[in-house]
Amino acid sequence: MTVVDIRIELKKGVADPEGSNTKKTLESLGFKGIDSVRTVKVFEIVIDAPAEEAKARAEEMCRRLLANPVIQNYSIVAR
Repeated sequence: MTVVDIRIELKKGVADPEGSNTKKTLESLGFKGIDSVRTVKVFEIVIDAPAEEAKARAEEMCRRLLANPVIQNYSIVAR
C-alpha cells in the first residue's frame, strides 16, 4: 500500500476569488500582515501498489479528472 498526496493549486496569474475573499474576511476580523491567501486542494489516496506505480496511477488521475491543466498545477508525493 502506498499513500499518495496530490496537491492541486491555481497557476500564477489565475484569479483566486475564494482566496481573495478569505483574505478580506481575515483582515475584517482583525488579522494583520496578511500578504495573500491562495486556495489549495489536497487529495490523499491510498493505492494498493508500489510507490512508483502508485505515482504513475496518480499522474493519470490528475490528467484525466483531478486537475485542469489550463488553470491548475499539481504535484504528487508518494509515502
